[in-house]
Amino acid sequence: MSVYNWADYIDEQILADYTEQYGVEIIYDTYASNEDLLAKLQAGAEGYDVIFPSDYMVSIMIDLGLVAEIDASSLSNIGNMNPAFMDAPFDPGNKHCVPYQWGTTGIGYRAGNEYFEANPPTSWAVLFDPEILATYSGDGINVLNDARELPAAAAFYLGFDPNTEDPAELDQILETILTAKEYWKTFNSEGYDTELLIPDEVVLTHGWSGDVALAYYETYDEETEDGNWYYSIPEEGAVKWLDNICVTSSSEKQATALHFMNYLLDAEVGAAITNYTYYASPNAAAMEFILPEIIEDESIFPPAEVEEKLEWLREVGDDAALKYDELWTAVKAGS
Repeated sequence: MSVYNWADYIDEQILADYTEQYGVEIIYDTYASNEDLLAKLQAGAEGYDVIFPSDYMVSIMIDLGLVAEIDASSLSNIGNMNPAFMDAPFDPGNKHCVPYQWGTTGIGYRAGNEYFEANPPTSWAVLFDPEILATYSGDGINVLNDARELPAAAAFYLGFDPNTEDPAELDQILETILTAKEYWKTFNSEGYDTELLIPDEVVLTHGWSGDVALAYYETYDEETEDGNWYYSIPEEGAVKWLDNICVTSSSEKQATALHFMNYLLDAEVGAAITNYTYYASPNAAAMEFILPEIIEDESIFPPAEVEEKLEWLREVGDDAALKYDELWTAVKAGS
């Protein structure tokens, strides 16, 4: 069976345990973005059985017939899931996918940095305002190499809907990104936590909550009782996302894929995933097995007042999707 997942998104010991317990050999491969996953499948790649697309990408893949229909009620562990993450608008009735992990997209910043000591980043302005960027960008800034996440961050900064389809607003988003781009060091969404944050190659990143949390715990000092990286959800709002476990429509091993899906919904397995990734689990039964420091970390499980500022990315119409593609091509030109 072939599993295609985001980079660093499961403890591979879980895969080894599944193989040992059930005798199923797993071929494991990774991708860096939803768009990379979609492009691979649309290009005719066959052999992938289980994939992990995010919310808006699930609806796109359903429309394109790339994911198989499932009977979620047949999964013995489906009752472990928190109802708040079931029956999502991108997949009503969970007819195609089940929840895997969820989190937010905000700002990771280096503790102890002189600029941030005096100016904790509470606004997307630290990523897009040239006057602010000029004060600290020489120390290194990373942005996510993601065609929806980066425009969404700029949209929040400008006061727009992160799913805007307005051509004039998308033009402003592009102009904002291109103006800020000269101050950014890297576009990295696949290994930035271990390649850039932990070794102090940058001091600020547009990042996913779990990756910044990983950098915090990997640099944690027992003497100071602190880590090197902090996480902030900007006051203008931010993206929340839900990644999902789906079976491809081209899979010739759908029964095995469903069995593996059910295995990942086990309470202790779900906890092991979160204990490895530092992302929040939608598995209610897993909570008792998740490390206390993760449960208590508000950058991973945000409080209600923060959740109110979060928005999902949604599938946009065909005309807007083309505009986003053109925007991203312009952003990446010369990168």
